[in-house]
Amino acid sequence: MSSATAAKAPSPWIHVAGVVALLSIALSVLVTAFAWPATRSSVHDVPIAVAGPAAATAQVTAALEQRLPGGFAITTVADTAAAETAIGNREVYGAIDLSTGKPQVLTASAASPVVAQTLQGIAAALSAAEPGTEAAVAVRDLAPLPTDDPRGAGLAAGALPLVIGGMIAAVALTFRIRGTARRVTGAVSYAVVGGLAMAAILQFWLGSIDGTYALNAAVMALSLAATALTLLGLESLLGFPGFGLGAAVIFLLGNPLSGAASAPEMLPGWSGALGQLLPPGSAVTLLRSVAFFDGGGATRPLLVLLSWLTFGLLLCAASTVRRSRRPAAAEPEITASPALV
Repeated sequence: MSSATAAKAPSPWIHVAGVVALLSIALSVLVTAFAWPATRSSVHDVPIAVAGPAAATAQVTAALEQRLPGGFAITTVADTAAAETAIGNREVYGAIDLSTGKPQVLTASAASPVVAQTLQGIAAALSAAEPGTEAAVAVRDLAPLPTDDPRGAGLAAGALPLVIGGMIAAVALTFRIRGTARRVTGAVSYAVVGGLAMAAILQFWLGSIDGTYALNAAVMALSLAATALTLLGLESLLGFPGFGLGAAVIFLLGNPLSGAASAPEMLPGWSGALGQLLPPGSAVTLLRSVAFFDGGGATRPLLVLLSWLTFGLLLCAASTVRRSRRPAAAEPEITASPALV
């Protein structure tokens, strides 16, 4: 059989079976990565505060543990001001305030609409526990979501474009641009422009975020740059397997574990804490802090994103150094022609 005939021959059935098996495994991994955190999300160890006298806070703490065992990590504070400060600094998601003589529940929908709804349910239960009063427990939202997007759908959905956007940039720059310095410059420039565009869409068109536009755009630019540069660096050192490794970590782990649709503490087991160490989770947390809490709780996610950005730059620099140390190809020796001597 000639080589041309062999090239046109159908693939062996064993190869077909192998490709089908690999695709099935990849699909199973993808479904698990996205469905497992969503289906196993629950209220557990969610930080809240209880304000008031020791006897009253102890009674409410016991009632909460009985109603939702292990659902909350409760911090006891002295009064309303302390509870409001803890919420503003993003140390807790809300509070039950018993310090004023009339119970009230403090929420922060911008931190997590799901947790805010849970606390509203607790307020309803506390109201029912006080007979003769139609609305015994008031609910006060200290950080409400914008009226144009009261469920926070735009902010939650924005986590995926931040990931995909950084991946697309890394692929495009890898295949269309030569030179590490030019790729890095392209990634940073794209991140700035992309951050400005995403922030404008979410803030001015969809009305999903509040705060200062420039700061919101800076957060998105930082997230795009951290993802793109990390993938560029891995690809420059390890080739396509490096890009695949980075995409798997950031996309398959980072996006479903970001807690964007609920809260990191509501994800199963260790997954929420892991998600906050990856670019998607830290980006969403940082954006919430900047857009709704005047920067409260922004330090940790900012450091995480800067660490990924630095990691990507170091990988790109290492690949440049490695290429510069490769021995140059031997130049052919030029012998003078007798006619020119």
